[in-house]
Amino acid sequence: MLSKRIIAVARARGPLRRCGLQPVAMTNGWNAAGLYVSQAQFHTTRFLQDEVVKVPTMAESISEGTLKQWTKKVGDTVEADDEVATIETDKIDVSVNAPKAGKITELLAKEEDTVTVGQDLFKLEPGEGGSSSKPSEEPAPQQEKQESSKEKTESAPPPPAPKAEKQPPPEQSKQPAPPAPSKESGKKPSQDSSKPAPPAQAKAFGNRNETRVKMSRMRLRIAERLKESQNAAASLTTFNEIDMSAIMALRSKYKDEVLKTHEVKLGFMSAFAKASILALKEIPAANASIEGDEIVYRDYVDLSVAVATPKGLVTPVVRNAEAMGFVEIEKEIAALGKKARDNKLTLEDMAGGTFTISNGGVFGSLYGTPIINLPQAAVLGMHAIKDKAVVVDGQIVIRPIMVVALTYDHRLLDGREAVTFLVRVRDYIQDPTRMLLA
Repeated sequence: MLSKRIIAVARARGPLRRCGLQPVAMTNGWNAAGLYVSQAQFHTTRFLQDEVVKVPTMAESISEGTLKQWTKKVGDTVEADDEVATIETDKIDVSVNAPKAGKITELLAKEEDTVTVGQDLFKLEPGEGGSSSKPSEEPAPQQEKQESSKEKTESAPPPPAPKAEKQPPPEQSKQPAPPAPSKESGKKPSQDSSKPAPPAQAKAFGNRNETRVKMSRMRLRIAERLKESQNAAASLTTFNEIDMSAIMALRSKYKDEVLKTHEVKLGFMSAFAKASILALKEIPAANASIEGDEIVYRDYVDLSVAVATPKGLVTPVVRNAEAMGFVEIEKEIAALGKKARDNKLTLEDMAGGTFTISNGGVFGSLYGTPIINLPQAAVLGMHAIKDKAVVVDGQIVIRPIMVVALTYDHRLLDGREAVTFLVRVRDYIQDPTRMLLA
């Protein structure tokens, strides 16, 4: 009797452990019937219990966001660090990843819901990741139905053949040929006066459907900041024209070598960035900002570069651009642009910025007045290059001309300083060798 009891307990340990039960104590002794028994006490472990994953901390200034998309659904298995959901904030998109491998058992929020930091988001059953699953031994319901219907058809006797209907004789089956139409029958029959005439159809005006789409948090934030800039800054814009012949010749001469050596395309953005940095040294107010009743002047240049994305305009920052050359600036701009298009920008990539360059010319813009990115003092707008007739040394010649615009905060910059800044940028672009001597 004792050996049977011990064997039964030992056999029960395996399934119980698989169900999350662990033996913690064994009680041995004689029972009331005079038998020596061994009893095991069990408790449940937390190994297979669901783990609640919460909304992660996004940034100091962000406490909530919109649950934009579930990339996994209930029943999906995930590996550690797999993306499960995307939360949209007013600045960036935040990915929520699985903390460990397991299976999604419950989603605790719906798409387009507003979620806060620390809120329960989904439940995860820890375990092995991957999508492998054991094939079900039971037949599928559809297969069962097909098999049962097959058995019924085999067991049931065949129905009696229907009696053949009497076929009419050939003479009766032939129908008389329709009479030949007369001249009068070709005319359209007059409309029955007893039937009301159909109402006249309304004139079609084309499609007049409307679609309402909720504004994204990023678009709302962009609208808020642009309106804030218009309300707060004393904005004014000055224009100038730049002959792009010299910088285009420089680019054509060295672009293949730069691409082969540094694996980056040599564009015009690096030239305008370098020219602006040199002009900011001469006009430091264009690199300053207002904080309260003080003006903050900076010895460094954190260059904000406007990048258009499907979700809106973002301005990632090239840190300490004053210490970079043409190639380094191009590499940094290319890297930030790729991160913006892939929705991989972080808050650190966009925080700060002391001066902004926006290139609307890539979309074909000829003129424009960019809006200041507060708390900055100025923004430089580049536009498309067009051939124009200009006077050079008394001769009318055709030159590739770009119109540039500088929108500045008149609280910090006077007209003389703003115009001087733009003239310096023009001079550096029209004679790139001057940037080597500055």
